Amino acid sequence: MRSFVSAPDRFSATISTVRTRSANRFTHFLLLLAVCLPFTQLALHSQANPVRTESLEPGPQPADVSMEWKQLVGIYQRAKAHDVIILERDQQLFWLEDQRETVISPDPSTRSKFRLATHKEFMVERDAAGIIRGISTSGGQLTRSDAGADPKHFFHVTPREPLELLRSRALQASPPEETGPFRRPDLVELVTLDSAIQLDIRYAQSNNFLSTPVYSEARAFMQRPAAEALLRVLRHLEPLGYGLLIHDAYRPWYVTKIFWDATPPADHIFVADPQKGSKHNRGCAVDLTLYDLLTGQPIEMTGLYDEMSPRSFPTFPGGTSLERWHRDLLRRAMESEGFTVNEEEWWHFDYRDWKDYPILNTPFEKLGKG
Repeated sequence: MRSFVSAPDRFSATISTVRTRSANRFTHFLLLLAVCLPFTQLALHSQANPVRTESLEPGPQPADVSMEWKQLVGIYQRAKAHDVIILERDQQLFWLEDQRETVISPDPSTRSKFRLATHKEFMVERDAAGIIRGISTSGGQLTRSDAGADPKHFFHVTPREPLELLRSRALQASPPEETGPFRRPDLVELVTLDSAIQLDIRYAQSNNFLSTPVYSEARAFMQRPAAEALLRVLRHLEPLGYGLLIHDAYRPWYVTKIFWDATPPADHIFVADPQKGSKHNRGCAVDLTLYDLLTGQPIEMTGLYDEMSPRSFPTFPGGTSLERWHRDLLRRAMESEGFTVNEEEWWHFDYRDWKDYPILNTPFEKLGKG
């Protein structure tokens, strides 16, 4: 959704926000950094040493697990204590808390009770629809704090003003001035490259963080070198049975300004500053996932698109083995062709030549077909 500022500035802003808004639902985002930091060195090593094409698969593909286990894995928030991650690995459930793992065993007598190797127990709490909303232990209640598997649960803000007013104002504004030299823009429409590139453009729909369409058309463009690199990624993935599903690519600058103006200042850390622009504005960023070529269905990942929780980290240790395998396969395929994953969004990739292109503000309607 957004292009973050540098890591030190971003986390300073986040800490300040949390201190002043203790009830903010993103507080647990920071609490889990201690869990995810051990995986950062691996991520940096991967970016500095792109994987070779012939070894894209991150090891043997794991087996899937039952739907009940998929519904259970997630993040659970405990008041004034470490959050808990329940995850699956090698057909075994684990309780991860304060960087320590404990094996979980289901109680064969009931689907609601589970035992830890430490001899403690916990019970799952479901709503009327059977969705797990929390767990209870002898030490107290823990509330489900991620979006679960429901695609309707994404980062959401209430626009500060009516969208049409924001749009009118943004269209009259001008992007920040830049000094070149820059390459001449050459935007390519991604769906013209291969039919295995499919679209699910969230900002042309209502299932986005503003809950209303912002784009005038559901289209996706990238600068030609980036688009050709994406096509090579697809060629690597097709023999494995996967296509690419695009959520967002080139974004006119005026849309970035709409996002900024619509978002309350306390949440500006989650959107790009229009005075700086974003890599999406340059046509060198893409938000995407995998889909199954046989069924046409999106592949399950460790978290949802635009969820804005710790599950969005590309190194988040939770989820299931198969979800992590697919997430890492996408990353390895993208990195093999010159893309770099955003450090907080497993779905967001920037092309290596982004600095060579200017911020663009051409609406989709003015871009030719094909």
